[in-house]
Amino acid sequence: MDIILRNGGDKPIYEQIADQIRAQILSGALKAGDALPSMRLLARDLRISVITTKRAYEELEREGFLASVPGKGCFVAPQDPALLRETQLRQVEELLSQAVDEARRGGLSLDELRELLDILYQGDPS
Repeated sequence: MDIILRNGGDKPIYEQIADQIRAQILSGALKAGDALPSMRLLARDLRISVITTKRAYEELEREGFLASVPGKGCFVAPQDPALLRETQLRQVEELLSQAVDEARRGGLSLDELRELLDILYQGDPS
């Protein structure tokens, strides 16, 4: 499991961890039943506090992405495809809302924004 942390960012480390694990679950890179590294192991690998990894895992468990099994660890929880799609749509909507705000501040027209979105969408096959 690859997690890249940015110390200089405005997002707390636990959120960065949770966001990246969530993204791996949504993309299918992590599947239901997959074991996650223990909180201690992940903390050691990332060179951060166990408290930070615990907070990230707890957030993902609250959201239904992880299931904790006492004595065994944390596992990717079975996901409802409709719920996964809704979560993905909500994330895209939030990011597009930010893009629209930036476009308005920059004086871009709706047509220019659509053209840019078309170029970006067609140019990146992932």
